[in-house]
Amino acid sequence: MNQHEQFAALLRGDTPLLALAPMQDVTDGAFWKLMHRYGGADVYWTEYFRVHAVSRLEKWIVESIEQNATGRPVIAQLIGNDIPSLVRTARELQQLPIAAIDLNLGCPAPIVYKKCAGGGLLREPQRIDAILGALRDAVSIKFTVKTRVGFASPDEFATLLPIFAKHAIDLLTVHARTVAQMYRLPVHYDLIRRAAEAMPCPVIANGHVYSADQALQVLVETKARGLMIGRGVIRSPWLFDQIRQRQRGERVTYPSGRDVIAYITELWESQASFDAPEKIQVERMKKFMNYLGEGVDVDGQFLHQIRRSATKADFFRLCDEFLGHDRPMKLEPPSGS
Repeated sequence: MNQHEQFAALLRGDTPLLALAPMQDVTDGAFWKLMHRYGGADVYWTEYFRVHAVSRLEKWIVESIEQNATGRPVIAQLIGNDIPSLVRTARELQQLPIAAIDLNLGCPAPIVYKKCAGGGLLREPQRIDAILGALRDAVSIKFTVKTRVGFASPDEFATLLPIFAKHAIDLLTVHARTVAQMYRLPVHYDLIRRAAEAMPCPVIANGHVYSADQALQVLVETKARGLMIGRGVIRSPWLFDQIRQRQRGERVTYPSGRDVIAYITELWESQASFDAPEKIQVERMKKFMNYLGEGVDVDGQFLHQIRRSATKADFFRLCDEFLGHDRPMKLEPPSGS
């Protein structure tokens, strides 16, 4: 079964589709491979290809696609607003082994939205309408969209949703926060349900999924076809399989502290740039620990201390100090915050 057939089968399937969210400077091929060792997602999204008049496909993202070791479908994501450039890039990407092309309408980074790309496009619904029409014509494989519910207010979703429904997209992923919210609570799961009831295509729920029990609650509450998870699986790569266990009615298994150290070690090795100074490598790992650390201790001492580490020895000494035990760990943020 090729990627197109795999993805089509997943969209039709009975079990919730589990996707790894695209995270810039995180979800490269090495990270996909690491997640796959822990059960992994059913579908992987690439980091976004930046699209403009003189853009070229980023080599490292193309390498992730061509060297995909997971055996699971990959969806290539675009970000930009220039229609001829988006069409050109979509045509180039269709020559690569991908299952679909996705348009990013959700990135909340100011450097992106100030250029009227990503989440910034949500302020211009008519422009989105034109882009979707042009891309749907240019894309002969599956075409998907990932969006937030609005730029400044969730009320904007009422204008956006009919535009998404108008175009023959194959999947809509709804991150149920506004661009202005960034990653703060609350998550407007009621709007995902509205999309699931209104859209002719499947809808995936995205935003603050952090445990197997809560994941199943989100699926019931939203009527979504599946879940897209980003920061939750950086914190706990076991989460995808825990959701599958819960879905099957099985007892959910949790990693021990030593299992978490083993994951952190694998994460270090997957991210290592051997020509980079040790301090730079430690700083890169802190980016991941900002998520994982939330699930380690209630008073936040692990994260407080790990942020002050400067050497690999310091970094792993703190990991051993806080995680060198065999007790099971849920790795959930405090009170689901």
